[in-house]
Amino acid sequence: MARKKKGRPVHGWVVLDKPVGMTSTQAVGAVRRAFDAQKAGHAGTLDPLATGILPIALGEATKTVPFAVDGEKAYRFTVRWGAETETDDTEGAVAATSDKRPSRADIEAILPRFRGEVSQVPPVYSAIKIDGARAYDLARDGETVVLEARTVIIDRLALVDQPDEATAVFEAECGKGTYVRAIARDIGRLLGCYGHVIALRRTRVGPFDEASSLKLEEISDAASSGGADAVLRLLTPVEAALQELPELLVSQSDAASLTRGQPVLIRGRDAPIMTGPAYATSKGRLIALGELDKGALHPTRVFNLE
Repeated sequence: MARKKKGRPVHGWVVLDKPVGMTSTQAVGAVRRAFDAQKAGHAGTLDPLATGILPIALGEATKTVPFAVDGEKAYRFTVRWGAETETDDTEGAVAATSDKRPSRADIEAILPRFRGEVSQVPPVYSAIKIDGARAYDLARDGETVVLEARTVIIDRLALVDQPDEATAVFEAECGKGTYVRAIARDIGRLLGCYGHVIALRRTRVGPFDEASSLKLEEISDAASSGGADAVLRLLTPVEAALQELPELLVSQSDAASLTRGQPVLIRGRDAPIMTGPAYATSKGRLIALGELDKGALHPTRVFNLE
């Protein structure tokens, strides 16, 4: 006999403004409990010392997490010059120091090297897996961790403030797999002044930004004052993570076929001729994710939003 799932079948996104000091896993747990949701996951880990946008998927929204994770991310971060740390932030021991402090002109001159396709070695203290173990766990156990350089995309990197000679504030827009701590580390090395991140805030993940975000206190207040219905009104729709994909409007009969895992032909003069991922809706309800090929949508994930 199957074990009954705990919680309610809640479906949608919570665009959480994660507070400092909380892990992403702890944040997911807090949101899941607040909504009494059966299932939850997040799109893109944030370090405990970081704040900002942590999209949390509940229920059927977990099927769309890969599309949110693959979306462009935006950050605002503060770098302190003069020291590089083992973790590339304030948590680690100092590994190298310098008396040099860069001018604004020095910084601006090297920023073009950190835009576009950039070869980046992830921080040793990262969640990357090596033979099944997290790099940060190996590093904390005293093992020597060697990570390979990878190509990442940094669409925008700008110096936006310089409060004093030892501090610089940057904004970045970058693709999947980019580490802001590594950007700070590499800028410091190139300038010969060393550097580490002392504050980090993520301002956007794909379509999710600060304008639609919620603090944990807002969720708790809604739950205590208005109950379950008030909390549900805070949800962002499941399909919000799919904004970069084509939407296909299908008939009820085609919707029924898709939910059975059967491909359907996309008819009519407006039928798409492209190939690749798309999603189908019927009468405003999300039906399925799939792949377009030769005029047909082949379902890969089917949604049960009843």
